[in-house]
Amino acid sequence: MSEVESEILTLDEVAAYLKAGKRTVYRLAQKGEIPAFKLGGTWRFRRSELDRWIAESINKKKPEGDRVSADQASRRIPLGEEQGEDRR
Repeated sequence: MSEVESEILTLDEVAAYLKAGKRTVYRLAQKGEIPAFKLGGTWRFRRSELDRWIAESINKKKPEGDRVSADQASRRIPLGEEQGEDRR
């Protein structure tokens, strides 16, 4: 496992990574809906598990032929940037 895959993230870092609110990430962790663990009373997240969770979430919503792997999901290009478009 590479350093990036095993990287441990804080709640703030996960919120930024997922482009979601901190409260949303906290609530998902409390409900067990996102892979997380507590360390000293604060939530921590392993990047590789988040990428797998994202891929599984995508796969649940797509027809069988359109499924992607966790590796493919982590490499996706955000919309509007595929051809070097300026996002201003």
